Amino acid sequence: MKKLDILVVEDGKSQREMLCDFLKGEGHFVMEAADGEEGLRHVHSRHFDLLLLDYRMPGMSGMDVLKAVKAINPEIDVVIITAHGTIETAVEAMKAGALDYIMKPLEFDELLIQIERVSERRDLIRENELLRKELKNKGITNEQIIYRSSQMRELINMAGRVAGSRATVLLEGESGTGKELLARLMHHLSPRSDKPIITVNCTALSESLLESELFGHEKGSFTGATARRIGRFEEANGGTLFLDEIGEISPSVQVKLLRFLQEREFQRVGGNQTIISDIRIISATNRNLEARVREGFFREDLFYRLNVVVMKIPPLRERKDDIVPLIEYFLKKFSDENGKQIEDISSEARDRLLKYDYPGNVRELENIIERAVVIARDDVIALADLPFQRYAEEEDEIESGLLKKSLEDVERKMIQGAMVDAGNNQSKAAEILGVSERMLRYKLKKLGLKG
Repeated sequence: MKKLDILVVEDGKSQREMLCDFLKGEGHFVMEAADGEEGLRHVHSRHFDLLLLDYRMPGMSGMDVLKAVKAINPEIDVVIITAHGTIETAVEAMKAGALDYIMKPLEFDELLIQIERVSERRDLIRENELLRKELKNKGITNEQIIYRSSQMRELINMAGRVAGSRATVLLEGESGTGKELLARLMHHLSPRSDKPIITVNCTALSESLLESELFGHEKGSFTGATARRIGRFEEANGGTLFLDEIGEISPSVQVKLLRFLQEREFQRVGGNQTIISDIRIISATNRNLEARVREGFFREDLFYRLNVVVMKIPPLRERKDDIVPLIEYFLKKFSDENGKQIEDISSEARDRLLKYDYPGNVRELENIIERAVVIARDDVIALADLPFQRYAEEEDEIESGLLKKSLEDVERKMIQGAMVDAGNNQSKAAEILGVSERMLRYKLKKLGLKG
């Protein structure tokens, strides 16, 4: 475990000294402070990886110190130390940016687990910084991959680790999550970055056209083949081939792709010349390929060839920490593109965007912000500039339909019960229900019940 720079802010002298002695014994650099004001002076004067902060102190409270520390350096991890009976306030502190909390009396084993979490997070942050520097040195801005969540930080870090290998990579994730961006990142970080990365959308072409698109064809191999065509496998030689929506390819194309992955060679459609191509394949799917294998739509041997390294991109609704930086990025992007001075987004609009689930993921958020920028009358995006009124009307319509169905189900059961109790006599059933016989006949007909 990497050794950390730790600041302990605790007003109890014996507790503070015991904690500092333990941390120093574990090899960490430790500084201490008896109150919040002293702690903030230390934060202003040097860097810390972790702040262990007592919640209840004289003078500045732990919450006040937490907010001040996050304003100075939001990257400092803060773990709250709290006594029994203050769990609710500790949870409130976590909402304000604390990483976690530890209950008093302190258990050193629990403390070590927290320190290990911070150490792993620090490593990820540093490795991601190195990735960004490496991309910048190659003239790649990487601005489109915007993230703040721990899920995406780990994913980007993994992309950096596997980029230099020849292993095939399978990217799994819903539409709009950014699978192609991740594939391009891996290409740009790989030794193949000076060669092309070529993208093929496997759902955009019919079986025969996809085969020709991938492997090329010889003149006269089929009607309309008036000349030889070089396929994507040849064009991408030395580089990367990104196959999007791989789960949709036909059995015949699956066979050819499997042969290439096994032998690193292929033939053009209608040709007999064996062609060797040095490419790295990254594929992507928004389907469950294992389920496709079980259902007989996808070859098991091909699945395992593609499945060497699997990277699952979580949907935007599961990484909401990324929404705000994405909003800010798209706001600037589309303001610049449309020559508008959009300065900010209203708190109501921001709150609505944070609560939305984004079935279309990042792509949907991008479209929402672009539309809002285009139609906005002021320099601040308002709630009225967002398309959620339409969504609200659709939700109301759905809820209204569900309520109507629920009421009909209740009505049907009541009428059926009354009819049974009345021995199928409509007059008696109407009396039991407290309605007229005419009304009962109407309901029986409407609900499709036999009298």
